[in-house]
Amino acid sequence: MVLPRWPGSSAGGKARPGQVPSGRGQAIHGLGGKGLGKGGTRRHRKILKDNIRGITKGDIRRLARRGGVKRISAPIYEDVRAALTDRLKLLIKDCACFVELAKRKTVTVTD
Repeated sequence: MVLPRWPGSSAGGKARPGQVPSGRGQAIHGLGGKGLGKGGTRRHRKILKDNIRGITKGDIRRLARRGGVKRISAPIYEDVRAALTDRLKLLIKDCACFVELAKRKTVTVTD
């Protein structure tokens, strides 16, 4: 006995009544990945950590080597991270001013 197939379904795919498959291997239900769906708060919010720790000791050493430094004392690493944080805050503030003045939402290289 041959069962009738739903229109647009592939030979191996199983279509449910009331749903029309797209035939391109895409999901039928859900709006994920499109920025659509239910808005509001998320169930699990991502906890922001101190991202300046991503600048590792090795990264700072490589930058110092490129600048011609031979030896580095231990407290320098925290000082470099603090200086980098301050510099990035100023830079991002200036970029935000330029973007806001130009009525854009994207930061470009020329900003």
